Amino acid sequence: MPFAEILGQVKAQTLLRRALASGRLAHAYLFAGPDGVGKTTTALDLAAVLLCRQPVADEACGSCPGCIKFRSGNHPDFMRIRPDGAAIKIEQIRTLKKALTFAPLESSRRVVLLDDVQTMRREAGNSLLKILEEPPPGNLLLLIGNATGALLGTIVSRCQVIPFSPLPTELAATIIVRHRPEMDRTAALSLATLADGCPGQALTMETGGVLELYYALLDAVLAGDGSPAERVEQALAFATRLSDSKERLEPLLTLVKIFLKNCMAAAVSAIGPPEALRARERWNLQQLSAKMATISLLEQALARNCNRALICEVLLLDLFDS
Repeated sequence: MPFAEILGQVKAQTLLRRALASGRLAHAYLFAGPDGVGKTTTALDLAAVLLCRQPVADEACGSCPGCIKFRSGNHPDFMRIRPDGAAIKIEQIRTLKKALTFAPLESSRRVVLLDDVQTMRREAGNSLLKILEEPPPGNLLLLIGNATGALLGTIVSRCQVIPFSPLPTELAATIIVRHRPEMDRTAALSLATLADGCPGQALTMETGGVLELYYALLDAVLAGDGSPAERVEQALAFATRLSDSKERLEPLLTLVKIFLKNCMAAAVSAIGPPEALRARERWNLQQLSAKMATISLLEQALARNCNRALICEVLLLDLFDS
């Protein structure tokens, strides 16, 4: 059965299996949901099935020339477009548009996978929209995005949206242990909780030094030590530390959002993780809402490829402000 390795995304799997069984695939799909819950893995599984020459029960056989080429990354009818730097650029979409004018070489259709489509600026998005409005025959586009709100509404409306959601904590922990068998179950559960049910994000945090930075940041922010001037100095020091590692900014923003969400819940119910309960002594609900709004603005600025050092400074100054 296709997508058997994808756990927890029943709705997404059901929609795609029905499309495969009926032979009525849309010309474009948007896999939308948080990072680290199986969107890219599902897209690659779908591409493997479509490029397989001898599929069995709508599943790639794994041994035909099409499967071998796909696994090796050399299939001529598979294209993958990733952000060039911080965003997918107009030049990449123009190159794609030109490639789509040619018929597939070996398969009945070409499969194009576009990662992180929420990073496209308006110019690139409008260029992609023209492809979606008049899709060349024999091509299937798979768009991967962490939110539909960051995309042009016209792009979303011309794709079939396949929703992905965070996983239950127990299931997310199971996936984490599958990838990190040396990790004990308790640690995996804690990591899954911290990543809000997104095992891919949890694994990135665990290996990239993000957790260490996050916990150090929380300790400093919640300690509340020092004069206002000393707090500003602390904030700028953390901002420099964060901006020196480009890979850690996005997952840290995600962790801070989860932390603030837990703080807001604790402010209302007096129930939550210890750090969220500690935060009740520093910020009221209005202040927490303002900080969440700041995070959203910073994520938008990051998607527009704004100055990362400035984003880090704004983030840290806001967190260290009481």
